[in-house]
Amino acid sequence: MSDVRQDRLELFGLLKDPETQPRFFARVADDVDWTVEGTHPLAGRYHDKQQFLDSTFARLAGVLPGGAKLDVAHVYVDGDTAIAELVATSHTNEGAAFDNHYCWVCRFDGDTIVEVRAYLDSMMVAYTVLRNEQG
Repeated sequence: MSDVRQDRLELFGLLKDPETQPRFFARVADDVDWTVEGTHPLAGRYHDKQQFLDSTFARLAGVLPGGAKLDVAHVYVDGDTAIAELVATSHTNEGAAFDNHYCWVCRFDGDTIVEVRAYLDSMMVAYTVLRNEQG
């Protein structure tokens, strides 16, 4: 396994636990260009890491006790691009499994993620947020 692939595998592995996620996001550029595809409440294009975190991970933390937890299913690396297939292992405020699958296509500049296109189950996100968010 190449050093770069091993690094990317370990990096995405930090998403498994909200306690280690800040170490993942330390490797994301402050001015990241992050697009969350879909037609759900978290979809959009974010040009700032904090804006992305506030609009997605922080919002999910309100509907997923313990926050979003993502296991790595696969990581593919080619040049400055890494594709991570991730699986959520969280549960909703109602106790239902949040078994969402993600595909993040990430472009790196050196060791820093500068661009992401994220694909996921829009219906699952919409249903979970709208049913579990405190209004």
